[in-house]
Amino acid sequence: MINQSKIFEVYESLEGRRKQLYTINLLPGQNVYGEKLVKENDVEYREWDAYKSKLAASILKGSLNIGIRKGDEVLYLGSASGTTVSHVSDIVGNEGFIFAVDIAPRVMRDLIFLCYKRKNIAPILADANKADLMKERMSAVDVVYQDVAQKNQIEIFLKNIGLFLKEGGYALLAVKARSMDVTKKPKQIFKEVREKLEKTLTIIDYRELEPFQKDHCMFICKNK
Repeated sequence: MINQSKIFEVYESLEGRRKQLYTINLLPGQNVYGEKLVKENDVEYREWDAYKSKLAASILKGSLNIGIRKGDEVLYLGSASGTTVSHVSDIVGNEGFIFAVDIAPRVMRDLIFLCYKRKNIAPILADANKADLMKERMSAVDVVYQDVAQKNQIEIFLKNIGLFLKEGGYALLAVKARSMDVTKKPKQIFKEVREKLEKTLTIIDYRELEPFQKDHCMFICKNK
């Protein structure tokens, strides 16, 4: 049986001792990355794979508030081909909107095909590190979500928050330790990231994502 979780617009079921997450499918009958579709009480759900989505991993590791709700406008940096973006699309619904940014033309092609079907996503081929160049292509947003494998990912995150996040908005950062410094232990990198973020943001949650995502963590923050 699928039930509402503690997170808005996210659902869950217990399969033995394992918890499985779902979102309500915005486009019934269509999946995105081969995920299973499940129908209960005339509602179709999409399985949300935590091994393919750091946001799902964060929820399964205990996050109680991801800051994303129905009707929100989201700036998603590092959208790739759209696996997690598609579930955020389900969460914000037709009342919300996602600006999905990626620098790689190859994955952007796949994302564009997704956007033909899901009208609440706009694909933007751009470098998140050059946020100034995106100012005329988007509005202020309720949420900034970043999953970017670059050494200066903290600077990119803070720059985009400064330009686009509304006062009191949420900011989620998936930290890839090995992309920042392969010589340091991940926990040391996570500690350093926390110290940088706390200077300008309020950290409301922090989760290390193993076993779903090795050497990754998620910071969930709020704009002061």
